[in-house]
Amino acid sequence: MDLVENSLNAVGVGLISLVIVCFVVWRRFKGSKGREAPIVSGSWPLLGHLPLLSGSKATHHILGAMADKYGPIFTIKLGSAAVLVVNNWELAKECFTTNDLTLSYRPTVLMTEHMTYNQCMFSFTPYGAFWRETRKIINSGYLSNNKVDLLSDIRVFEVKSSIRELFNLWSRKNDNSNFMLVEMKQWFRELAFNVTFHMFAGKQDFGGDAITNDKEAQKCLKTIREYLRLVGVFTVADAIPLLRWFDFGGHEKAMKQTFKELDSVIGAWLEEHRKKKMKALDHDDKRNKDFIDVMLSMIDGSTIEGIDSDTFIKATTMTLVLGATDTSIVTHTWAICLLLNNPHALEKVKEEIDTNVGKERCVNESDINKLVYLQAVVKETLRLYPPTPITFREFGEDCNIGGYYVKKGTRLFTNLWKIQTDPRMWPDPLEFKPERFLTTHKDVDVRGHHYEFIPFGSGRRICPGITFGLRTTYLTLASFIQSFEIAKPSNKPIDMSAVVEVTNIKVTPLDVLIKPRLSPKFYENI
Repeated sequence: MDLVENSLNAVGVGLISLVIVCFVVWRRFKGSKGREAPIVSGSWPLLGHLPLLSGSKATHHILGAMADKYGPIFTIKLGSAAVLVVNNWELAKECFTTNDLTLSYRPTVLMTEHMTYNQCMFSFTPYGAFWRETRKIINSGYLSNNKVDLLSDIRVFEVKSSIRELFNLWSRKNDNSNFMLVEMKQWFRELAFNVTFHMFAGKQDFGGDAITNDKEAQKCLKTIREYLRLVGVFTVADAIPLLRWFDFGGHEKAMKQTFKELDSVIGAWLEEHRKKKMKALDHDDKRNKDFIDVMLSMIDGSTIEGIDSDTFIKATTMTLVLGATDTSIVTHTWAICLLLNNPHALEKVKEEIDTNVGKERCVNESDINKLVYLQAVVKETLRLYPPTPITFREFGEDCNIGGYYVKKGTRLFTNLWKIQTDPRMWPDPLEFKPERFLTTHKDVDVRGHHYEFIPFGSGRRICPGITFGLRTTYLTLASFIQSFEIAKPSNKPIDMSAVVEVTNIKVTPLDVLIKPRLSPKFYENI
């Protein structure tokens, strides 16, 4: 018995010693990698912090409040996924310079499986050879500064057409100089689709009366809006993969159906272009080719890193159309909201346009360089209401951010809104002051090099369409403000409540009173 007892005691001591050794080794191993960023309290079982992000406030505001409590870097859990959240420019710079390659990946969620041609869409493509080749083709084929310059006529044509149609609508409804109520979000939406469909697919039958009366056009726009909504949905299955089978909310079914409908539309566009090319119906080599024309001439029948040309063209066309429309709509909308709530700024924009362009001709893109206050208004709009207030990436390797250890596979949220309203960098950060971009911040641009102001992101995955987007925004706002007097329907401030789907959307309609501010002859000559 003593022998057995002594043996058991020895085993016990040995096990305890082994546990102690394992614990010490584990602590040293963990310590060698460094401490992890503080995790926000209030995590729910299985769901993590999702319930904390589901309130009435926009997500970037909720995360901004967490930063006030926990500091500029912290961790949250979205179901089983760990998410590092950064909220100041120093951390953003560290992410998009030192660790940019590690952070050039996108997380895979349910939407990317069903709505991106198996991640062939440029915005969702994993970083690698295919992504690099795609970006090179997009930049050289369509989004280079030279190509954007060559497509100026299309933007001018579509903006002028929309201005003329709005004037004609006012004329039909007014016998005198009364104001007319217009829902501007809808007008900006139609204009954005007119420009992008024309430039990228050569479609010129989606504007004006076509938008209102053409059932096919309406169906197409409805499908695109539903697609954009679903892209911004974080499903239960994304948080808890084991529950995917239940498809709570029917999101997975809706994703499959919506993508099928949109693929059918863009597939039809591709076939139309291919038939024109095969039949040689278009012999005018001097005209500006749309994006599908360019892609067919560059890669038709070939493969890009194993992806067939049809899939590549459809995926890339869809990416450009969706990216260009949604960001334009929200930027135009917030700019008009801010100007209506700050009438002194609106008067400055009108005076600048009247001085540098006059009242006898329309604004052209060559005029924009002289409209420096308008450019400042756009910058200040992008600062306060960035189109995508939170950017998301995924860590492809273990690394350190802000002195904290971050595991491979962790997701990254960069809270652009919090960064761009940091009082250390922006005095009176929540006030609309375009003048700051003509004085204290006149050298700060939007191209990802000034990390206190990165509305289009930064690093390798910065938005490739910055030049196109800015040119379209400047021209649209300048032309609209030149052409119409605008006013609020009441003395109350414009409602600025927002919700983030893919982009930072104004929740309520933007009802604006408008009337022509120039002579009838001006609109006749547009």
